[in-house]
Amino acid sequence: MHMKPVVPFEPISADRFPEGDNWIAQIKWDGVRMLAYGENSDVRLVNRRLNDRSAQYPELLDASRYCNASSFILDGELIALDPANNRPSFHEIMRRDALRRDSSVERMRSQVPVTYMVFDLLFLDGVWVTDRPLAERQRLLGEALIPQPDVQLVQSFSDPGSLMEVMVRHGMEGVVCKDLSGTYTMGGKDKRWQKRKIMHDLYAVVGGVTYRDKVVNALLLGLYNSQGDLIYIGHAGTGKVSVREWYELTERAAPLIVRQRPFRNVPERSKDAVWLEPRMTVKVQFLEWTGGMTMRHPSIQAFADVPLESCTMDQIRFP
Repeated sequence: MHMKPVVPFEPISADRFPEGDNWIAQIKWDGVRMLAYGENSDVRLVNRRLNDRSAQYPELLDASRYCNASSFILDGELIALDPANNRPSFHEIMRRDALRRDSSVERMRSQVPVTYMVFDLLFLDGVWVTDRPLAERQRLLGEALIPQPDVQLVQSFSDPGSLMEVMVRHGMEGVVCKDLSGTYTMGGKDKRWQKRKIMHDLYAVVGGVTYRDKVVNALLLGLYNSQGDLIYIGHAGTGKVSVREWYELTERAAPLIVRQRPFRNVPERSKDAVWLEPRMTVKVQFLEWTGGMTMRHPSIQAFADVPLESCTMDQIRFP
C-alpha cells in the first residue's frame, strides 16, 4: 500500500438546515470516522487522526468483497450497535477501536460486530475524484461499492427536517446536510457539509473542580438519586463560559472547598479534583449517556439559579 493517508473533510455545526434542491441529508452515525485505502484487493483502515486501525477490524481487509475497483479511498463511519436497544453506540465501537492485542480482536469480532457505513469516495481506479461534485462522487460510489451486511452505502434523503424527526424518535445522533455541487477538500471544514446534532440538557450540581494555573478549568457534576446521594455524571470544561466567568467561578469555589468527596461514586478525575460543598448548579448540554452513565460531550450552557432539589436523576430520559 503506497497511498499516503489524508485528513478527511469535516462538516460545520449549523443551527438550521440549508434549503434548496441542491442539498441532500444523511444520518449522522455515532461511530468512528474511518477511511479505507484499497489497492490490489488489500485494505488499510486509517482514522481521522491518521492512526492505522487495520488490525482492529480484520473483517474489512478483503477489498474485493465489497468494492469492484482496482484501487480506491472510501470515506465513512464504522459503527457498532448497542445490543440493548439496537442503536449505534459510541461506547460499543470504542470497545473494538481500543483493542491492541490480536487475541482480543479475534474474540471481540463476534461480541461486537461492526458495520462500515460508506458515504463518500476520494480515489477510484488510480484517479483522484475529490475535485468532482458530490453528485458525481455519489454516482461513482454507488457503482463501485458492493454492499454487504457489514459494508453499507449511506442513504441520502431530500427532506432533512423529516429525517431529523426520525432521528429524534429513535435516539440517534443527528443529521448531516451536503451540497451536491460541492467538491471534497482534504483537511477542510466548511459549509459544504453542515451537521445538526440531537442534544440533551439537564441541571446538575457542581461537586468538584479542577484547576489550571490556579484558575478553575472544569467542573465535576452530579445528580441526586432517590436516596439523596449525589451521583457523579461527568466533568465539563467547555461551553458558554467566558474567561471572566472562569475567574469569577474560581472565587466562588474557594469558600466551598471541603476535604470529603461529595459524590457517592468515584469520579474519573478524582486525582486532580478539589471537592466542593454542593451549592452551585449549572445547566449542561450533552450528546448521550456512555455505558458508564456519564455524559458524552458535555457543554456548560449557564450557571443556573435552581434549587438543589431540581438536580435529580428524574431529569434523565431515555428514548
